[in-house]
Amino acid sequence: MFSTLLLLAGCTNGKKTGTSDLSQHDDTFEYSVDKFADIEILRYQVPGFNDLSLKQKELIYYLSEAALEGRDILYDQHNKYNLTIRRTLESVYQNYEGDKNSDDFKKLETYLKRVWMANGIHHHYSEDKMLPEFSKEYFAEVVTSIDATQLPVKEGATVNELIEMLTPIMFDPNILPKRINQAAGVDLVKTSAVNFYEGVSEKEVESFYNKMKDQNDNTPISYGLNSKVVKENGVVTEKVYKVGGMYSPAIERIIGWLEKAANVTENDAQKNVILSLIEFYQTGSLEKFDDYSVLWVKDLDSQVDFINGFIETYTDPLGMKGTWESIVNYKNIEATKRTEIISNNAQWFEDNSPVNKKFKKEEVKGVSAKVITVAILGGDCYPGTPIGINLPNADWIRRDHGSKSVTIENITEAYNKASLGNGFSEEFMWSAEEVELAKKYGSLTNNLHTDLHECLGHGSGKLLPGVDSDALKAYGSPIEETRADLFGLYYLGDPKLVELGLLPNDEAYKAQYYSYLMNGAITQLTRIQPEKDIEQAHMRNRQLIAMWVLENAKESNAAEMKQRDGKTYVVINDYEKVRELFGELLSKIQRIKSTGDFESAKNFIEKYAVKVDQVVHKEVLDRYAELNLSPYRGFVNPVYNLVTKDNGEVTDVTVSYNESYVDQHLRYSKQYSVLPNIN
Repeated sequence: MFSTLLLLAGCTNGKKTGTSDLSQHDDTFEYSVDKFADIEILRYQVPGFNDLSLKQKELIYYLSEAALEGRDILYDQHNKYNLTIRRTLESVYQNYEGDKNSDDFKKLETYLKRVWMANGIHHHYSEDKMLPEFSKEYFAEVVTSIDATQLPVKEGATVNELIEMLTPIMFDPNILPKRINQAAGVDLVKTSAVNFYEGVSEKEVESFYNKMKDQNDNTPISYGLNSKVVKENGVVTEKVYKVGGMYSPAIERIIGWLEKAANVTENDAQKNVILSLIEFYQTGSLEKFDDYSVLWVKDLDSQVDFINGFIETYTDPLGMKGTWESIVNYKNIEATKRTEIISNNAQWFEDNSPVNKKFKKEEVKGVSAKVITVAILGGDCYPGTPIGINLPNADWIRRDHGSKSVTIENITEAYNKASLGNGFSEEFMWSAEEVELAKKYGSLTNNLHTDLHECLGHGSGKLLPGVDSDALKAYGSPIEETRADLFGLYYLGDPKLVELGLLPNDEAYKAQYYSYLMNGAITQLTRIQPEKDIEQAHMRNRQLIAMWVLENAKESNAAEMKQRDGKTYVVINDYEKVRELFGELLSKIQRIKSTGDFESAKNFIEKYAVKVDQVVHKEVLDRYAELNLSPYRGFVNPVYNLVTKDNGEVTDVTVSYNESYVDQHLRYSKQYSVLPNIN
């Protein structure tokens, strides 16, 4: 499970560029790269990279190449026309010989940048289709001017046929309007634009997988994780992602880099992890994926680590299909001391949580935690990225083998450094007291909440015997994120954290309590378009917590929404009482998760997490607009290059930070794009 924080920003062409030795963070580093629409693009540093051994750096290089090879898989998973649209726009951007300074061309450029950020034509957070601001006529004009050999025209077709196919998909708001539809009372499969299903209904998909579960009721497999469900000759079947199956050209190249990585591993355990992942990609077997996941969670000695595969299910309206993603990282040894303290006390936190004893784990196994420096972001982790990760997702692996939890500190560092002095806190916090708390403890408590969320929250609790891990269906992801957030929030205010040396005093936790409620109730609304509901799982989870706490705090006046000078604020009057409410809600959410209570999950989400107060929303958007900030942030990756002798022997791996957002995406599309236009 991922914890996300999307906040408020020179072309290498594969050739070696200038390098920087940033073994420590450089305060002169330029974090902001680009700004367009509602997005700012940042850079992140990789401190300590040059202190790694040559073998470790070479391993990171090969794993990073594997991370980039899966880029087009994600585009296609998001929508079957995404690759055709992206390739068409990129060709126009590079080959159009008309006026590139015109308003229309600039609008096309902005639209292309948004498609890159979202890995497709639907907004990366709201799930709504992003409509171009240039006209259909302009689109036809510029595409027609491009040589057909430079466009994704299928064999036997014409450029006009390409335009006719893409125009309604891009411009008609009623065609494929939402990437994921989570509205109640509709067919979630038929009304979602994702490419996980074709020609089938929600009921047909559920029946298809229920039969599998009935036939293999003792096998805890994540059914459907790596496949597309289609109907062929009237029969519902799967197209599995594997060598020789769907996405084979990209998967074969991923395997090629993994094989190189297997030759430079730090130890046998790490090598076995990579070889097991290769076997999964070759066979498509979910049993092999579980084998890989168990080996991965047990590898605790390697400094370099990675994620690569079909993992998170947030983008599937039914919560089953895994999007392709990858992160390559190495351990921040000094900062990891913080997470090791947490993981070493995991049993104490489990035993003392405010949930019913029958929903607690009697024995917490294998909770490992570390702080990492991310070296490359790929797939569903790029350009937007999580700030924390806890995997594997399979409940039985967590129960029997444990999980790995990480906090990505160089990403949070980039967010924090790029946000200095932007006026956000002063505008939305109630008083100077909250602003000062945020300045003194905000960064620490943000990171600590992520640690607790990932290391303990997702790893806490248990399902009762016989409860299907997919019982909550579309509500599963927001309920799980709510549960993990609440676990972290509850314990942030526990004196145990001061006793363990994780917090400096019994006041620091208040910074996170205030910022969390403020964000959940007010400031995250800057990411929602007027008149829209909340769709994204993490946003739903935050609003659920904030609105439930504010509603249930009325009797004690522990927290409230207040008006001052026509502006709405969150005010916390009793932090201890708020902590009690976090604990009370955690108990309720854990019961829902443990028992698979679909109706209660549905009621909580629909009542607290979906609808937006439109009056407050307009006010917040107006206030935010005055700050001239971007509500979303993405990243460009560093560029790694092998330094070799004439005989091919690797002597070094260099890192540079000077590639622009545009140049990086155009290079990626040239270097890592082998899938057909339509899959």
